[in-house]
Amino acid sequence: MNSSTSNLQSLVSKRVLLGVTGGIAAYKAAELVRRLIDVGAEVRVVMTAAAQEFITPLTMQAVSAKPVHTSLLDTDAEAGMGHIELARWADVILVAPATANFLSQLAMGQAHDLLTTLCLASIAPLAVAPAMNQAMWGNVATQQNVAKLRERGVHIFGPDAGQQACGDIGMGRMLDVLDLRLALAGLFEVGVLAGKKVLITAGPTREAIDPVRYLTNQSSGKMGYAIAQAAVDAGATVVLVSGPVALVAPQAARTLAVISAEDMRTAVMAELTGTDLFIAAAAVADYRPISVSESKLKKDATKTLSLALIENPDIVAEVAAQPVRPYTVGFAAETENLLGYAQSKLERKGLDAIVANDVSSELGGFNSDQNAAVLLYSDGASQSFEMQSKSKLARALIIDLASKINSTCRNQ
Repeated sequence: MNSSTSNLQSLVSKRVLLGVTGGIAAYKAAELVRRLIDVGAEVRVVMTAAAQEFITPLTMQAVSAKPVHTSLLDTDAEAGMGHIELARWADVILVAPATANFLSQLAMGQAHDLLTTLCLASIAPLAVAPAMNQAMWGNVATQQNVAKLRERGVHIFGPDAGQQACGDIGMGRMLDVLDLRLALAGLFEVGVLAGKKVLITAGPTREAIDPVRYLTNQSSGKMGYAIAQAAVDAGATVVLVSGPVALVAPQAARTLAVISAEDMRTAVMAELTGTDLFIAAAAVADYRPISVSESKLKKDATKTLSLALIENPDIVAEVAAQPVRPYTVGFAAETENLLGYAQSKLERKGLDAIVANDVSSELGGFNSDQNAAVLLYSDGASQSFEMQSKSKLARALIIDLASKINSTCRNQ
């Protein structure tokens, strides 16, 4: 395989949970971690007890710059990122090397240690890179286990043929690290928005009161940025209009930094031409001060301050009202009556779809790395997404929206 830069773009910002089991090929896991990080992936490592006989957790911690997880019943680990959080965190799980023993345990659905438990507890795609003696690979029991795993949707990367550590020659070598990286990238190359221009808003807006004060909200921009990355991964040309956030924008997206709702509206309207999909993920301030003081407002004896506010432009409704418009998707961040308010907003603003999420949830919401959502369409269809990482949710939303858009185009 040839690992081209374009093929590896899909690994940028992906959360890779690397499982290392007890085979001699475990020494290659350190290089695999570095190669994944080189292309922008975030890697966390889980090691079995046997793996630690071949390569130390300290080595893996040094190359990943993250704590290495080794025990299911580790009190300190469970107090931090416990096994359920790890399972939710992962965008993909790759076990490399995967020994014959591990493949057997996985095929039987065992959960006797941290790695096997994570494989059962996560809804992320699961891939294994078999590595073992050629006779073990060819054994009927191993082949039956591999066939069973394939039927369950587990991705099997390799093995390769060649000289083995024991001196044998044949099938059983773990795939080369660069080939594994390319195979992993292939799991995300959906290309469902190839040729499409996607315009996305993200983050909060700031509405100035005076030179040092402003009105804003708690939006972190994480959901919008995750959607932008997912759209890039899906092959789209992406323009991200972002309010003030402390996030790194997707490298392949064209990012326009704005401050106020008026700034955001101007940027969005200027980019509408040629846009196929508009996703309004930003939390735009509903109101702004009628006038902005040129100097800092001082306290007075009354200890009260009155602000006269005026409504900000409704950007997503304005886009939806254009005579020639993109497929328009809004967001409804609610603390109560989630579906009722979202449906009302969908109809009132004339949107094609709306993403409803409960920001009062302790697990999800503005500043969390996780979210759950319900996607409502104007034709009455809907799709629910359980609590998961925002990057994973973003890809699920993009795939669902792309399917809807492409289906609509085919039926026109």
